[in-house]
Amino acid sequence: MPVQYEGIRPEHVAVRARAGMFDVSHMGEIETRGPGAEALLQRLLSNDVTRIAERGAQYSVLCRGDGGVLDDLFTYRLGPERFLTVTNAANHDKDLAWFQEHAGGFEAEVADAHADWAMVAVQGPEARAALEAVADGPLPARMRTAELALAGVDCLVCGTGYTGEDGAEVLMPPEGAVAVWDALAERGVTPAGLGARDTLRLEVCFHLYGNDLSEDRSPLEAGLGWCCKLDTGFIGSEALRAAEPRDTLVPFAFTGPGIPRAGNPVRTGAGNGTVTSGSFSPCLEKGIGMAYVPLGAAEPGTVVEVDVRGTPRAAEVAEKPLYRKTT
Repeated sequence: MPVQYEGIRPEHVAVRARAGMFDVSHMGEIETRGPGAEALLQRLLSNDVTRIAERGAQYSVLCRGDGGVLDDLFTYRLGPERFLTVTNAANHDKDLAWFQEHAGGFEAEVADAHADWAMVAVQGPEARAALEAVADGPLPARMRTAELALAGVDCLVCGTGYTGEDGAEVLMPPEGAVAVWDALAERGVTPAGLGARDTLRLEVCFHLYGNDLSEDRSPLEAGLGWCCKLDTGFIGSEALRAAEPRDTLVPFAFTGPGIPRAGNPVRTGAGNGTVTSGSFSPCLEKGIGMAYVPLGAAEPGTVVEVDVRGTPRAAEVAEKPLYRKTT
């Protein structure tokens, strides 16, 4: 996927106003199957895997023993003893090795499924209509999956996304990806690149691994305690139970000119912090970002200062999401 096709702003606006599609085939996939598959994933993943319904989806994080985040993941239950977990591309090999390392003692098979799938995310208020026009059956609801043929290609259609818009993520055999892409393009779905994907997810405060999540930060600091079910006994749960976070991840918006970038220092009345993600928001038309700041500076409305290449820029801690639809 390129950074952009015709431009980040028009691609961003197309997703917010109509429908856009992203070739996210770089994402990794791990298939876990067997009688012990659920128990293995319950040990590895922070959420309660037993609560994933048949044809359901669940978000979770993968933690080290000390609670540091190795990755954030979506897992789909494809059958009673079969799961597909989607990894971030840069972390796929590391995640696969972690799954395999901890599979001993479980009656489960862990397989690298990355070569088996291409993946296209179709997002926007008109995304479902475009998908339905080429599908042989009804689309799944949010956080559900369905096996459907799109443009004659057998696909796994998932009611998930990374933009804050309606739509689906479609996994398919690589040899069928062009047919699906072209069929959607014929129905007016706009190709969008990595640049728009980043500005869209940032407007709705979705985390990006390597920026907002890392092995040096816990999911509690990142505001992901909601997907950490400590009673399940996942790796890292005991460390998180004993943790006392001093920083937390907050969204912010500039109140004047400037564009924040990852790594910019943040000054607050409670101490210093660091920008993890920053960009110009095409919908809000101002600089926005997320930053780790001391707990004492986390309240929405708190005035902070971001150092952008030596120039102090005024900003304000905001509520999530930064962008909200007005209609």
